[in-house]
Amino acid sequence: VSEDVRTQAAAKAAQVKDYETVGRLMIESHNSLRDDYEVSIPEIDFLVEQACKQDGVFGSRITGGGFGGCTVSLVETGVVDQVIERVSEAYESEFGIKCTCFATKLGSGAHVNWNNLADHAGLNRRAMLVVFLLLL
Repeated sequence: VSEDVRTQAAAKAAQVKDYETVGRLMIESHNSLRDDYEVSIPEIDFLVEQACKQDGVFGSRITGGGFGGCTVSLVETGVVDQVIERVSEAYESEFGIKCTCFATKLGSGAHVNWNNLADHAGLNRRAMLVVFLLLL
């Protein structure tokens, strides 16, 4: 139930570009998935922790089915390359494995655009998503 409430709150916050709230909710979500559902692993927790230590990172969490896979982090556009470099280097130093990273722009997601009412142009100007993919 708490995940549903967080998801709805994050969607509302994203619509008004309140990335601080979205990031906080991402971290709460990760903690819940780690502690309550026990679907995270040390490598994923490390990526989330390292991402959240970086300036310009709003939040980070596990994504996918759990038990490995990848994380998604909400990062200020101007520091994306720096965050990718620092987190990737920390991960390789800690585990001896390279992770694959890519950045993508935020979008409004799947929706029906009735007369452009759901158009969120400019949503991606301040922040981007960074995905850290683990190949274990």
